[in-house]
Amino acid sequence: MSGLVQRIQALALALGAPGIFLVAFLDSSILSLPEIADLLVIWMVTNNRSRFLLYVVSATIGSLLGCLVLYGIGKKGGASVVRRRFSSTSVERALAAFRRHGVMAVLIPSILPPPAPFKIFVLLAGVADISVARFSSAILVGRGARYTIEGLLALWYGERAMTFIRNNGTTVALIVVGVLVVGFVVYVRWTKPRPPGPDKLQ
Repeated sequence: MSGLVQRIQALALALGAPGIFLVAFLDSSILSLPEIADLLVIWMVTNNRSRFLLYVVSATIGSLLGCLVLYGIGKKGGASVVRRRFSSTSVERALAAFRRHGVMAVLIPSILPPPAPFKIFVLLAGVADISVARFSSAILVGRGARYTIEGLLALWYGERAMTFIRNNGTTVALIVVGVLVVGFVVYVRWTKPRPPGPDKLQ
């Protein structure tokens, strides 16, 4: 498996942005390539700063499409597929998280760096029949925020950015999650229909 991972990484480096797309897609779907997409974003932004946005978008879209594959498997295969791959305790906890928090149960893990679990939440989003639009929005926001932060750190710190992420990644991710949650709450309250005033009832 390590030989396959090395070949995929070498191919991705040769391809540039399409390589990041490919790795992010595979890592979010059928393979496990921990940190490789993150490393590629950092390395490529460090070496070609003008393509920062291209690399971030490629990683984000690749991850979204890979997640949609797993989401589809969860939706078609149902809980039986998930329970064969993960422990029943983990499955029950994840389903409980979906019942309480909805798409936030996908958005938060999508931002957290490895080794935080992620794929089980993607599969269970399909099992829980979360709408494709809401699921896709959560992945785009979460993965987009993650890769954008990594790209910015690459602009600021160069190849040392990965060391920074390993030492502080969880803290940074939780801060971003907090900002997103606050923003979401403000948005919901701002757009919530207000009851008509007394003058409109007349």
